[in-house]
Amino acid sequence: MIKSLQPIIEAHPFFRGIAPEHLELITGCARNLRYRPGEHLMREGAAADTFYLIREGHVLLQINGGARGLLTVQTAGPGEVVGWSWLVPPYECRFDAQAVETTRAIEFEGRCLRGKCEANPAMGYELLKRVSATLAQRLATTRAQLLDVYGSPRAAAGERDDEDERDGDLYGNFF
Repeated sequence: MIKSLQPIIEAHPFFRGIAPEHLELITGCARNLRYRPGEHLMREGAAADTFYLIREGHVLLQINGGARGLLTVQTAGPGEVVGWSWLVPPYECRFDAQAVETTRAIEFEGRCLRGKCEANPAMGYELLKRVSATLAQRLATTRAQLLDVYGSPRAAAGERDDEDERDGDLYGNFF
């Protein structure tokens, strides 16, 4: 007996509180998958035609660091989402996503979702807001990591740097 993915999708934090009519449309683009350790959900540079709700397990988000090899930018776990490039042209993956352990995920087909977003702008806007919130959180996390790695010695000691006071900082008022 095949069970509907709708209750699982509805319970996931990314879709919690979404309108029932949108949930029904979104569920039509979903399938339940399992990845073994080391398997890739997506590859940097490949066509971005999916995104994932992580249900169980952990996924490394990595970028190619050239001579430095693959660099782990973040690890996504249960309750998080992986993949946003399905929504933004040119629909190309910006990172690798690799399962660290057995990972259960709901996969959404990007072309299917984009078509439904075009046909239902209210649903499209709702998805855009949710993806944007995820991106903003990931950018804030990445910014904190960069400050930790490249911060000034004064900042590392917990002192404010003169640069902390500047106006017009590209990121200062964004996060």
